[in-house]
Amino acid sequence: MLVMNPLVPEMIVSDLSRSLHFYCEVLGFKIEYQRPEHLFAFLSFHGSQLMLEQDDLEESSWRVGPLEQPFGRGMNLSIKCPAADCLIERLQAAGHTLRKPLEERWYRSNEVLFGECNFLVLDPDGYLLRFAEDLGTRALEQ
Repeated sequence: MLVMNPLVPEMIVSDLSRSLHFYCEVLGFKIEYQRPEHLFAFLSFHGSQLMLEQDDLEESSWRVGPLEQPFGRGMNLSIKCPAADCLIERLQAAGHTLRKPLEERWYRSNEVLFGECNFLVLDPDGYLLRFAEDLGTRALEQ
């Protein structure tokens, strides 16, 4: 049985089938369930979850402003992954260009550094995705 995370982003997309191809066929997300009559899908990826719904172009209280490419401005989705280099290979094989190449980064949290190898890629609607492979922790150098 599917257990929903406490926070699950829902993104309006321009073409659900194109987005499903990108997320599922290229990146390896799994479709947990769909409502084809609403052009909706709930996806998961190694513990991360997101929802996609095709824009119906109708006036809605869910839309806070006009949708213009690229969608998702001012926000990025950070998604943990087991092997960032494998994802990059899949993206490149499918003809997708990285927004930012793979790099090792260490982020401070009080006296501990959390490490990750991460990269950025845009989905077909321009949502910014940061995939991050965990490198563990180390003490903050004084």
